[in-house]
Amino acid sequence: MNNLIKDIDILTGEEAQAVDYKTTVEENTGKSKKIYIESYGCQMNFSDSEIVASIMKKNGYDTTSDFQQADVVFLNTCSIREKAEQTVRNRLNHFNAVKKHKPEMTIGVLGCMAERLKDKLLEEEKIVDVVVGPDAYRDLPNLVNGAEDGRKGVNTFLSREETYADIAPVRLNSNGVTAFISIMRGCDNMCSFCVVPFTRGRERSRDPHSIVAEAQDLFNRGYREVTLLGQNVDSYKWSPEENNKARLNKKEGEVTTVVNFANLLELVAKISPLLRVRFSTSHPKDITDEVLYTMKTYDNICKYIHLPVQSGNSRVLELMNRTYDREWYLNRVKAIREILGEECGISSDMIAGFCTETEEEHQDTLTMMDLVKYDFSYMFFYSERPGTLAAKKYEDDIPLEVKKRRLAEIIEKQNQLSLERNKLDIGKEQLILIEGTSKKSKEELKGRNSANKVVIVSAEGLKLGDYVTVKITDCSPATLFGEVLEINPALA
Repeated sequence: MNNLIKDIDILTGEEAQAVDYKTTVEENTGKSKKIYIESYGCQMNFSDSEIVASIMKKNGYDTTSDFQQADVVFLNTCSIREKAEQTVRNRLNHFNAVKKHKPEMTIGVLGCMAERLKDKLLEEEKIVDVVVGPDAYRDLPNLVNGAEDGRKGVNTFLSREETYADIAPVRLNSNGVTAFISIMRGCDNMCSFCVVPFTRGRERSRDPHSIVAEAQDLFNRGYREVTLLGQNVDSYKWSPEENNKARLNKKEGEVTTVVNFANLLELVAKISPLLRVRFSTSHPKDITDEVLYTMKTYDNICKYIHLPVQSGNSRVLELMNRTYDREWYLNRVKAIREILGEECGISSDMIAGFCTETEEEHQDTLTMMDLVKYDFSYMFFYSERPGTLAAKKYEDDIPLEVKKRRLAEIIEKQNQLSLERNKLDIGKEQLILIEGTSKKSKEELKGRNSANKVVIVSAEGLKLGDYVTVKITDCSPATLFGEVLEINPALA
């Protein structure tokens, strides 16, 4: 069975309710043992799977795209919504038949779901042999060896130091053009609906020198775009003395040098004007004008910001513990538009039907969308997660049918806005980076412009990794269509 990474360029409708990366890669270096990895959820999980592949490769494993040929099967999981966890449980059932005929196969659950459920996965899912949280991947070879000897293993220790900075990721399903670089781990924001602080631990920032070195190595190998990843990249803060942000704040006067996110962006951008730089995700309370001006200074830092609002109503935002209100968010959007211009892409996350949300408060989310005019959004109805502050403090009191209706209204609004925003691009010349084949035709290629919009062009004379100047000729709510004007223009 072959799986492909699911495109997430624009998500609306039912697709937006379940984002899965299914990770496969085929590599044969003559090693006798093979691993198969599937990843579900966010970009951070996909990046983590590349770290896992690297650790296992150093311990004698090749990777395979056929789980039936694998000695070890890993599911790198997500706990952000109940549906995501149910998807993993259903997937484990598919492995049952293979395991019956191949009892020596080791099956492991990794990531956020492993961290949240821990030993319960060994008890409930009888075919699970290994359960490993996001900070314990270095222990995987030992746990797998133990499982081969009949000992089931769990390591869900959450570290205040682990960043995997010394591990060179194995690029899974790589197009050879774009790559993720994890710059920090964990989250100190205690949003009441979110399990991430409990499954990924406290924030800690990775050594900037290792980040720049990884980006330089990717560029030297022909990659032309990197995305800097973190649960909240604007919280990135590192010093030689201390890289845990929570403690660094208390020792500001005692450290010699502090590298913040704006500084890091500049360091990566300076590698080459031919290396595009993106980042995700920003938190509205933390994104600074310094970051925006750094983006403006460097043409190769893409003019696109994922700025999750979650709700357009201040009371609901307070219940969510987002630590900003409607006015603060709109002021940040105003700064983005003033510094980076109207063409800067802005996307969002939105939750319909959070606890006690009224119809009037739901309307505030719709009016927020009209004011910001998001290019695209990731949209969900509220799914209560055990152990979160919301689950402990608030009743999940909005009926499912109301949640679904409100979500449908948000999706409809976003489809309208996406089309409206895309129409503004028609007739304009834009620079895109070719990164893959169009879904609909091998005669067409796709790239993305600076604002993170997919542009479809004729494949004639083009190859992956080309920069192309295009004129936008048409659009749909999800896609732009362009005419090639120039291939690999000089980029200063």
